Amino acid sequence: MTGRRVVSIFLPHLSMERWKRVMEQTGAAPPDDLPAAMVAEGQHGPVIHDTNRAARLAGVQRGARVTDMKALLPDLRVEYADIVGDRHAMEQLMFWVRRWCPWSVQDGPDGLVLDTTGSDHLWGGEVAMLADMEAAFSGLGLTAQIALAPTWGAAWALARYGTVRSICPEGEIAQKLSPLPAEALRLNNGTVTLLRRLGLKTIGALADVPRLSLTRRFVKAKLNENPVIRLDQAMGRTAEPVSSPDAAPSFRAHARLPEPIMDPTPFMPDLCRELCDQMEAQGYGCRRLLLTVYHTDGDTHRIDVAMSVHSRDPDHLLYLFRDKLDAINPGYGFDLITLDAGQTEQMQVVQAHLEGRADETVDLSRLIDRLTARFGVRSVSKPALRESHVPERAQNWVAALHGAGDTTEAVAAERPIRLLSHPEEVRVLYAVPKGPPVQFIWRRQTHKVTRYAGPERIAPEWWHDMPGTRLRDYFKVEDHAGRRFWLYRQGLHGDGRGGDPRWFVHGMFA
Repeated sequence: MTGRRVVSIFLPHLSMERWKRVMEQTGAAPPDDLPAAMVAEGQHGPVIHDTNRAARLAGVQRGARVTDMKALLPDLRVEYADIVGDRHAMEQLMFWVRRWCPWSVQDGPDGLVLDTTGSDHLWGGEVAMLADMEAAFSGLGLTAQIALAPTWGAAWALARYGTVRSICPEGEIAQKLSPLPAEALRLNNGTVTLLRRLGLKTIGALADVPRLSLTRRFVKAKLNENPVIRLDQAMGRTAEPVSSPDAAPSFRAHARLPEPIMDPTPFMPDLCRELCDQMEAQGYGCRRLLLTVYHTDGDTHRIDVAMSVHSRDPDHLLYLFRDKLDAINPGYGFDLITLDAGQTEQMQVVQAHLEGRADETVDLSRLIDRLTARFGVRSVSKPALRESHVPERAQNWVAALHGAGDTTEAVAAERPIRLLSHPEEVRVLYAVPKGPPVQFIWRRQTHKVTRYAGPERIAPEWWHDMPGTRLRDYFKVEDHAGRRFWLYRQGLHGDGRGGDPRWFVHGMFA
């Protein structure tokens, strides 16, 4: 546990504040001095889910039965909480808070966790970053209790039971957490009640108990019932991962705007250039880009583009957004734009040709990217080799952005440059039953064979060889006009798998 900085954001009144915002938009918001509560279904009927300030001052408590609170406060206004809407709002906020760092996750129904390690300098330091977070949530009409600490557990405890915008420096976790109540360790109610009966009301009192005694008492307890593990997580003695240790380096460019705008187009060249400079400095390229605009009303809009090969060319990346920015709904405007690189991978630096000739593969990959960005992923495809001797099974078509494709080596034997999707049957005249045709009629034209090579027998895979399947003998033939065809005979005379052999044209050579 060195150098990690974790921010915990607690939204204690999300449900009430969302309802109040909707009421204000419809002009039906109650006065601030009128007690109001959001309720949800409990085991024995409706219970208090959230309250406004007037109700809290009047003694209305969360988790209490609505009938009891109505008896205490008859003027209490009761509305059912939008639990599903609250959950959806938290999912949206989980992405919205990534304006401050590249990683965030939801922490329960009313909390968020951000890994801001190395991100605070972009916002003027940790104090300024927390103040900016609080102001941003206030602009959304939400009350946010925020804390920053070296561990997830410590940040969670300080956000809910610490001072305003509490910051815990490295090495001061025990001192900061000592006066906080035991429930700040993310323990369930039963464990907290038990600790209180034992006289362990604070984290400091719990930390002073001999470790062996606590371990024996809670050795079989679950995570949210085990104060020993929770204490170790908060103090940093037990790892509580907040990101993958072997994750590839993340690359992000952002434009923080002094006032809301409606069109991100003027900022895109600088964002692409900055992102490519970051990747080039570490020798990386990306195959996916994610553009995110953060609206002032708390909403986000994302645009995703992909590439066939890894790239860090700013002009090429900018072109991929050419026809997609118009799809952004500006709403009330957005004040932050971020550009993230996805599917990053180290790129090998390839020496250019000595004569200055361009690399054709680069131009092809750019063409694929632009066509895909213009017409969609399903509209651009490419052939991919498959391990099969049967010609029509030797390749299939996949999306052009599917990656490098199958690395199966091509068949060594000569194959036609054009293979028909479905072999076309022809009428033949041959001198020897097992030999090549002397002439054949295909598409109402007669072709006299002047040269041939073969036969080449191709059998189906043994797991596809059904009873009655006839073998194929392929011939490369040239007609009197110099045209070269790939014909095959299906079956043999007397093979016991059908009548007379049938002939088909399967492809044409150059």
